[in-house]
Amino acid sequence: MKTIYFVRHAKSSWEDPSLRDFQRPLNKRGLRDAPFMGKLLHAKGLAPDRIITSPAVRARTTAKFYAAAFQYPEAQVQEEPLIYEAFPEDILRLIEKFDPAWKVVYLFGHNPTWTTLANSFAETFIANIPTCGTFRVDAEVDDWAAFTAQTGRLSEFHYPKQYFS
Repeated sequence: MKTIYFVRHAKSSWEDPSLRDFQRPLNKRGLRDAPFMGKLLHAKGLAPDRIITSPAVRARTTAKFYAAAFQYPEAQVQEEPLIYEAFPEDILRLIEKFDPAWKVVYLFGHNPTWTTLANSFAETFIANIPTCGTFRVDAEVDDWAAFTAQTGRLSEFHYPKQYFS
């Protein structure tokens, strides 16, 4: 079996309008939510074989909080430029090339791609993957090239507002 946790970056700051989209950091809520969600997923016990993130500051920072929760070496968090501004089919092509030894991958990226991907694996419609939303997709396959919308099923969906009011 192969498993991917797709994680949308935590809430970013719009405080500095001079920053490019790529450079926006997390805001106060994002700095609260990312460590919390990382610990929540750690408690579920499915540690990553690999963490791959968009190089955008908000996604990279979110990935680092998850890595810390799993005691995954920050230096091994892999940046993948393709994820920033990717289409869903770009992400699926990226997945096809994953190392066959990996069983569990955490992938950090952006909307609207993450919501579109979630719906390709879900049985019921998801209107939006909110910031720091995390959804798990499992596929009973041995090879990542076989990880598709037909073989994968969304089995978990978590987001901060389920836990904070």
